[in-house]
Amino acid sequence: MARDGDIFWKNPFLSINSGASCMRGVGLGVAFFLMVAAVPAHARAISKNDLHVCKWGALVAQAAQESKLSGTTLYSARKKFQTRKFAQPWMQKMAVGITEQTYKSPSRLKPAAVKQIYYDGCIQHDLARK
Repeated sequence: MARDGDIFWKNPFLSINSGASCMRGVGLGVAFFLMVAAVPAHARAISKNDLHVCKWGALVAQAAQESKLSGTTLYSARKKFQTRKFAQPWMQKMAVGITEQTYKSPSRLKPAAVKQIYYDGCIQHDLARK
């Protein structure tokens, strides 16, 4: 049988212990609230065209990061995009811009991580725009 001072189950939100665990409980509560509050923001629809542009841009960012990590110079990476044919006229300038931004970044992340970060940022930007 447990004594009065023993706590069988500790609630992380209502802890009697030190301030650090109490702050952790508050942090968890705030994080949970923000997650619940953010769900309606993702409910908005994104057009197929915008989704396609985000996927395409993410692939360009991934390729640029691969080039950067392999030691390819920015000049040769830029030339590669300038000689390539694109489906839309704006794609060439955007690809060069994404490549230049990727090369200017001090990041040494893996290309897959850069792709995911770009895609998430693009989707967030599109949702905020609407």
